Amino acid sequence: MRRSEYRYLNLVTAVFVTCLITANIIAVKIIDVGGIIVPAAVIIFPISYIFGDILTEVYGYSRSRQVIWIGFGCNALAVLAIAIGGWLPPARFWEAQDAYMRILGYSPRLLGASFAAYLVGEFLNSFVLAKMKIATRGRWLWTRTIGSTLVGEGADSLVFITLAFIGTMAAGQLLRMVVTQWLFKCAYEALATPLTYAVVRALKRAEREDYYDYETDFNPFRMGT
Repeated sequence: MRRSEYRYLNLVTAVFVTCLITANIIAVKIIDVGGIIVPAAVIIFPISYIFGDILTEVYGYSRSRQVIWIGFGCNALAVLAIAIGGWLPPARFWEAQDAYMRILGYSPRLLGASFAAYLVGEFLNSFVLAKMKIATRGRWLWTRTIGSTLVGEGADSLVFITLAFIGTMAAGQLLRMVVTQWLFKCAYEALATPLTYAVVRALKRAEREDYYDYETDFNPFRMGT
C-alpha cells in the first residue's frame, strides 16, 4: 500500500533540488583536479544522483519520478529568473553587466543539452535501481547504487557533452570528455557509498518504508503515484 505522508520526503526533495540548481550555476567554472579537467559542478552534481538513489530505494520509483520533475521545473524557473535578470537594463552606476552575463548567461544549446541530459540520466538511474532492487530482493545495496550510477551518469555525460559540443571539437576529444566525467562522477558516488548506506538505513527506520516497485508504471511522463 502506497503511503501518502512521510516525515522526511520534503527534506530529501529539497536537498536534491538544491544540489541540481547549485551544480548548474557553478558549472561555468572549469577546474583542474589532479590533472583531470572537469566543470566545478562535479563537486555537487553527483550528490543529486546519490539522493536520487535514496529516493528510489526508500520511497520507490513513482516518488522519485515526481521529485525529478520537480527538480526540472525548479531548475527551469531558476534559469528563467537569471535570464530575465540579465535582460533587464542595468543601473548606470553598475559596471558588472558583462561579468553577470559571462558567468550566469546560458546559451540555448547548453541549456537544451543540460535539460535533456538531466532527464535521461535521472530517469535511467531511478529505473535501473528500482529493477535491481527487485532482482536482488533488497540485498547488496551497493550494487544498486553503483550500478544505477554507471548507467545514469554515463547517459548524462554522453547526452550533455554530445549535444553541447558536437561539431566544435574532434570525436576523440568528445569521447575523452565523456569518459573522464563519467568515471569521475562514478568514483565520487562509490566513495560516498558509506554515507548512502547510513542515510538509507536512517530513513527506512524513520519512515518505516522500504518500497519495492513490483507493480509500478515506469512511464517517466506519468505524474501520479
